[in-house]
Amino acid sequence: MARRFRLTNVQDSGNPRASDADHFKQINDRFGHSAGDAVLAAFGDRLTIWAGPRAAVGRLGGDEFAVVLRLPADRREWRLEQLVRLLRKPVVLDDGRTIDVAASVGAATLDAIGVPDLSKLQRAADAALYDGKHTGRAVQATAAHTTVPSSNGRRVGWPGTAAWGRAA
Repeated sequence: MARRFRLTNVQDSGNPRASDADHFKQINDRFGHSAGDAVLAAFGDRLTIWAGPRAAVGRLGGDEFAVVLRLPADRREWRLEQLVRLLRKPVVLDDGRTIDVAASVGAATLDAIGVPDLSKLQRAADAALYDGKHTGRAVQATAAHTTVPSSNGRRVGWPGTAAWGRAA
């Protein structure tokens, strides 16, 4: 199952990211809702460890998370790849079952976007995430990502959206 995370950074070298889990419903359907809860908790823990003590990490709702942190430009790509690897580690449930998970990551930075508006940074991160969905790689947004039409924070008509423009 691929996972995607919305991460948001609004520092000087700002890095907003967007996240929700791809195929998360399949985890709940196959393993049960308590297993889905365990996966969400594991992802939250992993994001917290990855982001460090000076970051803000939170669950936005459902299977969406946000991280606000500072990533220096010279370490950004490496740190994002590190996050993808961390989120790909299988989750071991209390009963010993193992759930394979993966992640796609979208990131947006003030220096790349040129807009100090958090909602635009999040939208750009979400658009970048969709560009890289199911690739297993982190995608960093460009200024063009801020102009992508969205509905409920999702790209209308792209994978992961329903025909009515709502998030799937």
